[in-house]
Amino acid sequence: MTTDGLLAIHRYRTGRAGLVPLVLLHGFPLDHRMWDDVVDLLPGDRTVLALDLPGLGASPAGQDVADVRGASGEPALEVAADAVAATLRSIGIERAVVAGLSMGGYVAMALVERHPELVAGLGLLDTKSTADPDAVRANRHRIADAVLAEGNVDEVLGMSRALLGETSRVQRADLIGRLELWIRAQGPAGVAWSQRAMAARPDRTQVLAGFGGPALVLVGREDELASLADAEHLRAALPAADLVVVPRAGHMTSIEGPEPVAAALDALALRVDAG
Repeated sequence: MTTDGLLAIHRYRTGRAGLVPLVLLHGFPLDHRMWDDVVDLLPGDRTVLALDLPGLGASPAGQDVADVRGASGEPALEVAADAVAATLRSIGIERAVVAGLSMGGYVAMALVERHPELVAGLGLLDTKSTADPDAVRANRHRIADAVLAEGNVDEVLGMSRALLGETSRVQRADLIGRLELWIRAQGPAGVAWSQRAMAARPDRTQVLAGFGGPALVLVGREDELASLADAEHLRAALPAADLVVVPRAGHMTSIEGPEPVAAALDALALRVDAG
């Protein structure tokens, strides 16, 4: 685990020079492993890496990252975005295709706002640009309080089912166990920090309207957490976005439909290369 405010880097492969790297940001309450199936299907000539967001996976705690970044106050996705930028620059990446799923999408949008020069192409998967309604925000704080009080992540284990679409829940029960394993690997402090950071996020629809680079919006047809309507809202905001709908998949398209996700990310990266 790093102690310099940088995030844990998981370099899947180093590609050839001249191709823009692909950077993957995971969802909540998971880590970089949710991208493994997708990366296995990507062409092998491009650098592909994933980062663990603050407090999750092998990355340092959110408050530790914030302290190093000189960010005081409550948990914030802006801290995560600044840490992503600093981590990429620490390994010489100044321009990348950045793709995030769910919470990773929130961080990617904050990165566009705060470090636009880094984002050559933007992939937003199963996410939304709007802020949380009051009831959702209150529930995030309730969950944060609960996991810290109980000292475990039992409060979010039910997400192993909620993250999946109905087809996967019925036909691919193995995915439930896989998600539960990943969720159990996270610490209560990281789960709480992430929930509070997501609760505090603003509406970033206008940020997307100012992004002129190639973009991808992707959503699972059965996603109950970020709907097709949310995806259409994103596409309408982005000047140069393609919309991909993954059939028989819910919120976790990266494991429910890795083939169309990999194809869509590869197409996005090729658009950036052609630039």
